[in-house]
Amino acid sequence: MNINKLIDHTLLKAYATTSDIKKICDEAKKYDFASVCCNPCYVSAVSHELKDTTVKTCTVIGFPLGANTIEVKAFEAKDAVKNGADEIDMVINIGKAKEHDYNYIENEIKEVVKASSGRLVKVILETCYLTSEEIMECSKASARAKANFVKTSTGFGSDGAKINDVKIMKASIPANMEVKASGGVKTLSDVKAFVEAGATRIGASSGVNIIEEYNKEVK
Repeated sequence: MNINKLIDHTLLKAYATTSDIKKICDEAKKYDFASVCCNPCYVSAVSHELKDTTVKTCTVIGFPLGANTIEVKAFEAKDAVKNGADEIDMVINIGKAKEHDYNYIENEIKEVVKASSGRLVKVILETCYLTSEEIMECSKASARAKANFVKTSTGFGSDGAKINDVKIMKASIPANMEVKASGGVKTLSDVKAFVEAGATRIGASSGVNIIEEYNKEVK
């Protein structure tokens, strides 16, 4: 298992500075992570730092509440792509999910997918606020909208990724879609458990600790 290529090395804190962002880019290059996930204002800087590496530039859309209009989310995605984003993690409208307006959810994802111009799109469901049925239906809406991934959490909700939620998501999507577990994934054992449940990407701010734990284990 290439643990490093499972990890989106993440820094989304409101108080993150340019020097903080450079530090996580340096770490991502050192450990060859899948991506660096940053807020939209840092996409250009991250893209520049990661140039000529295999590490992707990932950003978040409608983050963290998901309550922006569809038009704003689409514009954010288009702007992020223009600035160098390779991957787009968008938050759904959670209120619409609670109202079971899955047509709205599907439509907003479609618009972000379109605006992302072929970049990888991951759909953040914020599972801590949803029932099992709502997780399933939002995952299906993501599939119909041609997203690439469904993702558990922003890391800013009332709770993070749960094993059972990942299993529900995996069972609700076609084989060509994937699941990202994020929010509270801090240790190697956490990563292994989520991978076993069906996740193929992990969002974590503890990526360095996880990979160092893994390197000790394989020695």
